Amino acid sequence: MTGTVQQAEKTASRRAVDRTVAVTVNGSPREVTGSLFDLLASLDLDARSVVVEHNGAIIRDRASLPSVILAAGDVVEIVHFVGGG
Repeated sequence: MTGTVQQAEKTASRRAVDRTVAVTVNGSPREVTGSLFDLLASLDLDARSVVVEHNGAIIRDRASLPSVILAAGDVVEIVHFVGGG
């Protein structure tokens, strides 16, 4: 029975990642799927070179980006580091 419950949870999680949702990224509407990490990858951004704010909270632990699944209505702000002199 436990295996069946675990399989159902995995299937539900996979569906959550596979569905497209409408979010706002840096003030612009965008259709996305998956996690914050997937969003950064789709934008060709390296997680080590940006700061990500998700629904008003700064994501300080970059290792958690793959586990933050985006949902309809989420607001994401991405700030790039810029070097210069």
